[in-house]
Amino acid sequence: MKKRLTAFLLTATMAAVLAAGCRSGGTPGQAAQEQAEKEKDSVVIAMGPTSEPEAGFDPAYGWGAGEHVHEPLIQSTLTVTNTDLTIGYDLATGCTVSEDGLTWTVTIRDDVSFTDGEPLTAEDVAFTYNTVKEASSVNDFTMLDSAEAAGDTTVVFHMNRPFSIWPYTMAVVGIVPEHAYDSGTYGSNPIGSGRYILKQWDRGQQVILEANPDYYGEAPKMQRVTILFMEEDAAFLAAQAGEVDLAYTSATYSDQTIDGCSLASYASVDNRGFNLPAVPAGTDAEGRTAGNDFTADVLVRRAINIGVDRQEMIDNVLNGYGTPAYSICDQMPWYNEASEVEYDPEGAAELLDEAGWKMGEGGVREKDGAKAELNLLYSAGDSVRQALAADFADQLGELGISCTVEGVGWDTAYDRALSDPLIWGWGAHTPMELYNIYHTDGDTGSARYSPYSNETVDAYMDEALAVSGLEESYELWQKAQWDGTAGVTQEGDVPWVWLVNIDHLYWVRDGLQVAEQKIHPHGHGWSVVNNVDQWAWS
Repeated sequence: MKKRLTAFLLTATMAAVLAAGCRSGGTPGQAAQEQAEKEKDSVVIAMGPTSEPEAGFDPAYGWGAGEHVHEPLIQSTLTVTNTDLTIGYDLATGCTVSEDGLTWTVTIRDDVSFTDGEPLTAEDVAFTYNTVKEASSVNDFTMLDSAEAAGDTTVVFHMNRPFSIWPYTMAVVGIVPEHAYDSGTYGSNPIGSGRYILKQWDRGQQVILEANPDYYGEAPKMQRVTILFMEEDAAFLAAQAGEVDLAYTSATYSDQTIDGCSLASYASVDNRGFNLPAVPAGTDAEGRTAGNDFTADVLVRRAINIGVDRQEMIDNVLNGYGTPAYSICDQMPWYNEASEVEYDPEGAAELLDEAGWKMGEGGVREKDGAKAELNLLYSAGDSVRQALAADFADQLGELGISCTVEGVGWDTAYDRALSDPLIWGWGAHTPMELYNIYHTDGDTGSARYSPYSNETVDAYMDEALAVSGLEESYELWQKAQWDGTAGVTQEGDVPWVWLVNIDHLYWVRDGLQVAEQKIHPHGHGWSVVNNVDQWAWS
């Protein structure tokens, strides 16, 4: 099959990008690179424009959290996720939870100060969490009732409901100073206690971070980190010109070469998959069009799941840079290997036959006068999702399912996905991702993003949140995926079909030693610099 992604013709874009960069005094990237040549404790990194935090560097408004979770760098967090995605400590020195799961008690270090010299205490931690709960945070804090300080080094979290995976939430909430916090200005001038200080932010262009000289942990090796926000073609040209030391890229550019750079590939749980509406066509509790008569049949959904050649997609769409996806949480501690399936087009055909969808004229299956047809949606402007959707359509066509492919904007995509399969991107360092995808919403009687509901699956996830131990919760999350009788995997309801996990690709300057990476979550941006303080030049 012809590759669906090929390298762009760069000649036309090169002139435009370089012309845009030829301003008096040079570009921010050129100035930063000159500094990096003088001091080998500096690094210049190119990220996509969407990586720039619109609301600034305020944890209450999404910095470090949200869809693209990462360590906030400027602020400290109570916990961290280790390389194996287990929980470790940052500010915290201990953590206990009550037997009923409604009270978390966390002790913190007594040797930490903010960059203005004021000590960080439990009062600041409680203030941060109460602020984040009430603010327009992109994270869900409905499980938290309130936080209170019990002395200088103890903070108590009172929960509205048990939430066993609270340590994963604590890993993404940066602590802000109560005495110096203003919701209107903090995002642009943050004071924290983390590894770095925000030295400069030129909106739409760059962010410059400098090492915190009073950091309580190991001193950062990289003293200066410059982040440039660039479109992908501009980032490629900047890497070619030697203006950046690490630049994000994609499979589109993977067959290119850059003198003085190598292409680094980092594993991710940044998955792509289609929802398959699991109820017949009709309207939901809110009166919206929902459901799909074809995918409502579980045999059809199972056929689609095993009728997809995921490796072919990796080879021909991602140019080899990816792994097969079987769930929303591949490789995570709570992943159930029962999710994995073998590519079996013959078995898929048998399931479609069993469901009554017989092959008709023109290679399209029919049942009771209806044709096996799907309209596949993808987010307009995303070339990778478009190519995956087109490949998926071709493969389903070989099974006798006729597909059209349509690009849509996110302003309508959420509602349209209630009745038509949409290719999504997910993947996070928390089991809550499973809950958000599969758990029944009490208001609508269906899962949040696609019509589906299973009481057994709901019960396992509710129990997983109610237990006191993380290890115990992992087993319950795995049972929600498949317990031998019920679940969301191939032998169960399979309301989503997962296709690929996309490797995150970067051009890396020769001599730059990037520290070991965690499995990246969804979002090709700040995750790579989670441990930039440990990077070094050889």
